[in-house]
Amino acid sequence: MCLIALAWQVAADYPLTLIGNRDEFHQRPARPAQPWQEEGMPGLLAGKDLEAGGTWLGITRGGRFAALTNIRTPGAMRGPLSRGKLVLDYLATDSTPEDYLTPLSTQAGDYAGFNLLVGDRNSLWYLNSLEGKPRPLPPGVYGLSNAELDSDWPKLAKLREQLAAQPLAPAEQLLALLHDDHIYADALLPKTGVNPDLERMLSAAFIRGNQDYGTRASSLLRLHANNDVELVEQRFGPLGEAEGESRWRLAAEISAPA
Repeated sequence: MCLIALAWQVAADYPLTLIGNRDEFHQRPARPAQPWQEEGMPGLLAGKDLEAGGTWLGITRGGRFAALTNIRTPGAMRGPLSRGKLVLDYLATDSTPEDYLTPLSTQAGDYAGFNLLVGDRNSLWYLNSLEGKPRPLPPGVYGLSNAELDSDWPKLAKLREQLAAQPLAPAEQLLALLHDDHIYADALLPKTGVNPDLERMLSAAFIRGNQDYGTRASSLLRLHANNDVELVEQRFGPLGEAEGESRWRLAAEISAPA
């Protein structure tokens, strides 16, 4: 993903609300968000990268969730492993967020730069691969794009403020925030090392882009107070043309009494 805002334990009705956009090359194949029945994991809700086999955002019936963004570092060496594997591996294990992230701090060189959020019903942890120090996040509203957590990029600051003002808003209202295609003035743009025209295009929350690259999906992920899990995914083609929507809600996984 390239843009995320999340409200963690700030609203009783929704212990977690996460909204975000995935920007990607249109030629990279992906499967829409759905339960991973074919892989033998029907309790996992996520899209699938059909090129490398991982995912960028997902949640399980048991309330485990994870999301990943790339760190924009042009010219940096790329590790041999796919970053989407990090999200999938966490969702497929029983490790606590802390136990999963701790060893990754010494394995970050195996991947291109990334930010990784992993959590469950009780805790939320964050790792920036360039910092190398996983840390827990207390209740609050956070923003994450292609730099460090809560960076001052205009599109990120705006989305974070909007979510903070309405964490209980219905899914449609929050997803609409992700469709903002405003391009910011050059003076407000970060200097990440890409050419000015590309920096300008990437400044929008929703990147209409061109025939090759742009926003591919807008997503909302929620944990409900009754422990149900929800994932909504809106998909887009070149120039921002709508291509479909998936809505999933799985009832809480309840353990049988001893």
